[in-house]
Amino acid sequence: MTDEAKPAAAIVVMGAAEYDGAPSPVYQARLDHAFSLEERGLAPLIITTGGSGGDPHYTEAGVGRDYLIQKGVAAGKILSTAEGATTYQSVYAAAQILNQRHAHTCIAVSDGFHLYRIKLLFAKFGVTAYGSPVPNSSIEADSYLRTLYSLRELISLNLWYLHIHV
Repeated sequence: MTDEAKPAAAIVVMGAAEYDGAPSPVYQARLDHAFSLEERGLAPLIITTGGSGGDPHYTEAGVGRDYLIQKGVAAGKILSTAEGATTYQSVYAAAQILNQRHAHTCIAVSDGFHLYRIKLLFAKFGVTAYGSPVPNSSIEADSYLRTLYSLRELISLNLWYLHIHV
């Protein structure tokens, strides 16, 4: 839950659902937080992540990119990677982009319950991730959802240790 944001090579926004080309409230909160970090000058690049989730027209990564451009971020400062259908795949894809640029730090933006696993995954791929949780997250504010998603992260982390990537 601690915000570790500091200057880094990129801000990586973990995808969340999109609805017919618009970010879900959870994803919009993540994108808004990434926008505020970019406005503070903490990174020269933003990477949006997330696949299609079965949508034939849009990906989370593309919707996130479009949303940030509409907010005023220069298109040249945003890369999107839509390969990820899971956290593991999204982190892997973002880490590949960073490693190709010889960049080894990022600010990972997601909800607090999600960041521990994200940081471990980035470390596995040679990237130091500084966690920056979304302030006033709707998920974190709801004790039932926070518990549910925290349990999901616990299970996902244990599966990862068993080499099952989710």
